[in-house]
Amino acid sequence: MQTTIFNTPIITPFLRLIAKLLLKLHGWNIVADEQAMKLKKYVLIAAPHTSNWDGYIFILAALKLGINPHWMGKDKLFPFPLGRVVRWFGGIPVDRSKANNLVDATINQYNAHEELIIGIPPEGTRGKGERWKTGFYHIARGASIPVACGFVDFPNKMAGIGPVMEMSDDLEADLKRLGAFYAGKAGKHQNDYTPPI
Repeated sequence: MQTTIFNTPIITPFLRLIAKLLLKLHGWNIVADEQAMKLKKYVLIAAPHTSNWDGYIFILAALKLGINPHWMGKDKLFPFPLGRVVRWFGGIPVDRSKANNLVDATINQYNAHEELIIGIPPEGTRGKGERWKTGFYHIARGASIPVACGFVDFPNKMAGIGPVMEMSDDLEADLKRLGAFYAGKAGKHQNDYTPPI
């Protein structure tokens, strides 16, 4: 896998120290499920996603936890020379013309790597929607990997990785399980949160 902000020799250890300092200054606590920290492959749900501040906290939390998350994006988001910076922040370009859709392309990425964590915000937007998009579910099922519940909780200044869940063949039941976990978490703009169902 490519070198990112989360695994660059010499630079990343320094960035981890800065991340820990910033989190302490901001008063944020970072927690992680032990099982998630041992896994090499999973889909990392990123919710609630109501603000650009989510990404900032997400990066600091990932640095503190020592994980190397990625995200998928259309190859048009990776033009030269900016593409190198976008990749360094964990971006993986996807040529949509060579895959049926983003779900299949992401499954292919998981199948091609022994270690891979891809963060997916299932709300799909920072604004209020009807319900979560289910791409993360189909990716987890298609790649035979679990889902880990990445979260931010602005009122309590807590973020991290919650429980690991295997997705069953019952989408609605799985969304209810996820909804129960995220019910106690609030984004920066609480009225913009989209629940799973």
